[in-house]
Amino acid sequence: MIPEIIKADGTVEPFDGSKLEMSLMRSGASERTAERIRLTIQSSMGASAQSNDIYRRAFQMLRHDSRPSAARYSLRRALFEFGPSGHPFEDFVAELFRAEGWKVEDRKMIPGKCVMHEVDVYATRGNESLAAELKYHNDPGYKTDVKVSLYVKARFDDIWQCEPTNGATCPVERGFLITNTKFTRDAIQYATCSGLGLLGWTYPHEGNLYDRIVSVGLYPVTALTLLKKAEKRLLIDQGIVTCAQVRAHRDALRDLGIPPDRLGAILAEAGTLCAPASKD
Repeated sequence: MIPEIIKADGTVEPFDGSKLEMSLMRSGASERTAERIRLTIQSSMGASAQSNDIYRRAFQMLRHDSRPSAARYSLRRALFEFGPSGHPFEDFVAELFRAEGWKVEDRKMIPGKCVMHEVDVYATRGNESLAAELKYHNDPGYKTDVKVSLYVKARFDDIWQCEPTNGATCPVERGFLITNTKFTRDAIQYATCSGLGLLGWTYPHEGNLYDRIVSVGLYPVTALTLLKKAEKRLLIDQGIVTCAQVRAHRDALRDLGIPPDRLGAILAEAGTLCAPASKD
């Protein structure tokens, strides 16, 4: 009998060991390590299991084998540690666009036809320009729904109808709704029909939030397994939200009273995570 997995959103599906192995190997685990972890978990499962419990067990075993791989495996959970405020996630997404070669302004005021709008991220690259509204969630089971898509599209419609002054053009060509979780089917359908761009954890199928983070090697500071939760929070409060920023501001680690030997290990882990994904 195949065990059932109860996911974060309450849905149930049959346990697929190959998915677990692929996720582990995608994080850097060897095929042998991924198979060993899958067999260990599968052998102790009952008729059903919570997906969160499976993740925790896999993470603990992988961390024992390779901390950098465990940090990559925990990427989605690491984003949830940014909360409860959405500002650190906004800062992280801004850094992600910068790593992709965009010039970024955070929380920029842009005129619309009727009112001014503050956009979370405004980015330009060459002749391209875009603005993004970000929706951050602490609950992995929460999906951004069609009401949010409607609201965000209405804001961009007002911006796109702005009345240029002094020969200037309206500064936004494309509008995006970005979330750290997933979208409902209706939200995707409406956005596709109306021309609103979407970027979520697994949407679109290629070039989603996970793919883009891994592609440039821009991991959140919360992914570092050698930092304590309180230390991560203190760094976030200083605006340090990525592993790259940890390496660039190592004095911030010293200011936390972290001893030299542990500081070196943290910087080494951050350096390993900063490597972009291979293109093979």
